[in-house]
Amino acid sequence: MKFLWTALIASWLIIGGLVYLFFIKGSVIEANDQRTAIVLTEGERDFVLAEMRGFLTAVQGVLEGVDEKDMKKVAQAAKAAGAVATKNMPGSLPRKLPLAFKQMGHPTHNAFDELAVEASDIGDAGQVINKLSTLMNNCVACHATYKLVVGAK
Repeated sequence: MKFLWTALIASWLIIGGLVYLFFIKGSVIEANDQRTAIVLTEGERDFVLAEMRGFLTAVQGVLEGVDEKDMKKVAQAAKAAGAVATKNMPGSLPRKLPLAFKQMGHPTHNAFDELAVEASDIGDAGQVINKLSTLMNNCVACHATYKLVVGAK
């Protein structure tokens, strides 16, 4: 019986360690500029950077649509950066991203989807700009906290 309890506790510790390594910590190293460096392959890095450029393109499209008073354009721009932007994510990427990064990234995609719905359903330019401003806090926080590096980790 003592062996079973020991084996059970050892299994929990191993599983807990693996969950921490693969879902919480991610593949990170300390960077020389006070940020956390996320170590990715070149392809993974390219994917994340393309998502970020997609966020910027969406922001520009939202602002342009608001300026033109075209809520359909706002909705289309926002939707392009929503959850649909993650559909071709490399399977290796989620385990390499630290939990805090994922906790900023997923809500950012969701916020773009919500912005698209808001533009379509309500069409209030002031609310759209307010939501966009709040959404941009995730972008600023992410860039202040993380950098992407190519490496073998």
